[in-house]
Amino acid sequence: MSLPKLILTDIDGVWTDGGMYYDQTGNEWKKFNTSDSAGVIFASKLNIPVGIITGEDTEIVKRRAEKLKIEILHQGISDKLTLAKSICNELEIDLSDVAYIGDDIGDLELLKACGFSASPANAPECIKKHVDYVTVKAGGEGAFREFVEWLVQSDGIQIEDLL
Repeated sequence: MSLPKLILTDIDGVWTDGGMYYDQTGNEWKKFNTSDSAGVIFASKLNIPVGIITGEDTEIVKRRAEKLKIEILHQGISDKLTLAKSICNELEIDLSDVAYIGDDIGDLELLKACGFSASPANAPECIKKHVDYVTVKAGGEGAFREFVEWLVQSDGIQIEDLL
C-alpha cells in the first residue's frame, strides 16, 4: 500500500470520546488526547496534509486545529463526501489517494469512497464493517495517531525513522 496524499479526519468520536460536556454557564468542553498530535506530526514529516471535516462548529476545534497547524478545517459539514471531493479537486488528487477516519453515520459515505478508511474501536458495528482498519484504541484515546501509524507502517516506514 502506498501512502495517501491527504489524511482527513472527523473530530467527535475520533479525537474525542464523543462526549459533549457543558458547565452551568453554558460553556462547552471537549477533551482531546494529546497523543493524536503525534499523528499530525508524522504526517507533516511525510509531507501529507491533514484536514478536519466535522459536523460540529465550535471554537474549540478551531483552536485545536490552529495549535497543530492544521490548515484544512471545515466545520458544520453535513455532506462530508461532497466536501472531500471538492478538496481533492483543489489539491489535484483523486479520492482514492485520501485516507479518512470517522466513527458514525455522517462519515459512512466518505469512508466507503476514500482510498483508505478507518474507524475507532468504539464505533458502531454498522460503521466498522465498511472500513479497512479498526483501531485498537477508542475515540479520544489516540485513535487518530494509531491510524496514521498504521498508514505509515503499511508503507514499510518505521515510526522510529520519523522521530
